[in-house]
Amino acid sequence: MTATPAQIMPRHDLSVTEIGYLEDRLYDHNRRATGRDDGRGLAFVAVDAQGIQIGAVAGYSWACMAEIKELWVDEDHRGLGIGRRLLETAVEEAIARGCQFVWALSYDFQAPGLYEKCGFDRVAELTDWPPGHAHIVLCRRLEGVASDQARTIPGRFGHS
Repeated sequence: MTATPAQIMPRHDLSVTEIGYLEDRLYDHNRRATGRDDGRGLAFVAVDAQGIQIGAVAGYSWACMAEIKELWVDEDHRGLGIGRRLLETAVEEAIARGCQFVWALSYDFQAPGLYEKCGFDRVAELTDWPPGHAHIVLCRRLEGVASDQARTIPGRFGHS
């Protein structure tokens, strides 16, 4: 069977549904490649007394690890411990799911200090992403991880 050439077209406005479809296809590939079929969303929201969302943390767990993809607290509610509570709640859920690590990315102008206060270690800094700033890779090893695993996995990025 001969493959027909694909037409590449600009589509800079993919909907949430279309992006979800793309993520599902990538998960299908990853699941088949690793034999791990335990991926689950991981999210918590913070609401004020009126029920209005003032913060959220979102990511996923899969293959004995979790990743925090988003952590946000409304500007008027920052500095009150909401971000820390959201992050710790997500970590507690990752522990309950048997995860060994929680990973996160944070720009230097976002919240790397918050992650570090919550037990995350800086694993790598990618400079000039965006120019003049750094994108920081953080990892928190969770209890019960064998010491050789704890050294090996983050060490791939040049730190032990």
